[in-house]
Amino acid sequence: MISIRDVSKAFGKHQALSDVGLEIERDELFGVIGPDGAGKTTLIRILATLLLPDGGEVRIDGLDVVDDYRALRRILGYMPGRFSLYPDLSVWENLEFFARVFGTTVEEGYEWIRPIFEQLEPFRGRRVGALSGGMKQKLALSCALIHHPSVLLLDEPTTGVDAVSRREFWQNLDAIKSAGVTIFVSTPYMDEARRCDRVALIQEGRILEVDRPDDLVRRFGRPLFAVRADRRLALLDALREHPHVHAAYPFGETVHVVDRRPSADPREVAHYLRERGLTGVEVVPAEVTIEDVFIDRMQS
Repeated sequence: MISIRDVSKAFGKHQALSDVGLEIERDELFGVIGPDGAGKTTLIRILATLLLPDGGEVRIDGLDVVDDYRALRRILGYMPGRFSLYPDLSVWENLEFFARVFGTTVEEGYEWIRPIFEQLEPFRGRRVGALSGGMKQKLALSCALIHHPSVLLLDEPTTGVDAVSRREFWQNLDAIKSAGVTIFVSTPYMDEARRCDRVALIQEGRILEVDRPDDLVRRFGRPLFAVRADRRLALLDALREHPHVHAAYPFGETVHVVDRRPSADPREVAHYLRERGLTGVEVVPAEVTIEDVFIDRMQS
């Protein structure tokens, strides 16, 4: 459905994308995962026909994003990272405006967005600027879907919303995908990668790896420990000086440690740290996450 081949984009001396290549299947929920500044927004804006690539080719459902941009915009739904609806208009007025832009009406598209918009119905006359973050998110998604696009582009759609709204949003995406829409979503939240069919890990404009989330985790291939000690900074310094430690980095309330060897004993690591004078040492095996995979690929 989406074919991205050797796409590059620079802004002055900054290379935002470097030879990016991806293939997204029809009806797939595909995620691009990476930190701020990795190139996610630039890539989505190219897909949305808002930016021209410096090199390479992008086709969506056989249409070129440069030559066929007018036709493409009729089949694309786009939700930018920054909230871009009209705060002085009401909820219903915003929805009507976007329906007219795409040559349809709210009445024609309402059944399509009803599962999402029905939570906004009690507030249809309220000014959008007065909505909560979660409600703004639902309205933005409704406006992006009102014309029933075949491809939905979402740029960090859950940034700045609460955990409940994030969960509800991804439940909505599952329903949209089931209805036959191809979804391309970017996010800085590694935990959201698990909700995608496949993900691409991106850093500094380059794709590090593409696969199903479970397969990325399964192929991690190194021992991983969660480590605690009374002095966190001294713990990090000691671990990074260990001859067999591949990586050590803060992870929530612990420090995650990746060993270079195929197998390792957590008791050995604990003994090493106590010999270095650390107290309150605790070393236990840790479950690999997408974030661990991402950090590992960055250092490979």
